[in-house]
Amino acid sequence: MAQVSARERRYRYVGPAELKTAVRPGSGGCRISSAAEFDGWIAGRSAAELAEPFTFVVDTDGVLRLAPRRSEHVACAGGDMVLSAGEIGFVREADVWAVGEVSNQSTGYCPDVTSWSAVARALDRIGLGRPSGFTHEVVFRRCPDCQEHNIVREDDFVCVFCGSDLPETWNVDPPA
Repeated sequence: MAQVSARERRYRYVGPAELKTAVRPGSGGCRISSAAEFDGWIAGRSAAELAEPFTFVVDTDGVLRLAPRRSEHVACAGGDMVLSAGEIGFVREADVWAVGEVSNQSTGYCPDVTSWSAVARALDRIGLGRPSGFTHEVVFRRCPDCQEHNIVREDDFVCVFCGSDLPETWNVDPPA
């Protein structure tokens, strides 16, 4: 099991309730906790699947879970909380698999860019080459006025729904 800090942020699903309701027990993404598990999983992917990124989550045990790209993150996580979520693509270089692209793009969990450390640990555990951070960072904020979730673009911290200022720090699912 990966070492997960007791203080590491866990992300609760904040997307549409009907998507979480549709999750069935045991239907989560494929847990990948070793190089052998990754090798077995990747060998079963078609060329078409490998041409685009996959849905991923890092579960609260620090284990990477993978599912087809158009899968919902909440389904990949089995409805549970996560340490990170997004999309990930793999490339094969010199007969070795590595991460070619990875983002925190998950509108169901809206993880902060600081969730990269959980992703890095999960990938290192598997022994996959990886970038030094998300290759595409998505900045999520919840509007304090209208409560809508926003994706901040070009450092413009203004709510696209009501025009209010958005906070500089992550606040999508603040502690109760």
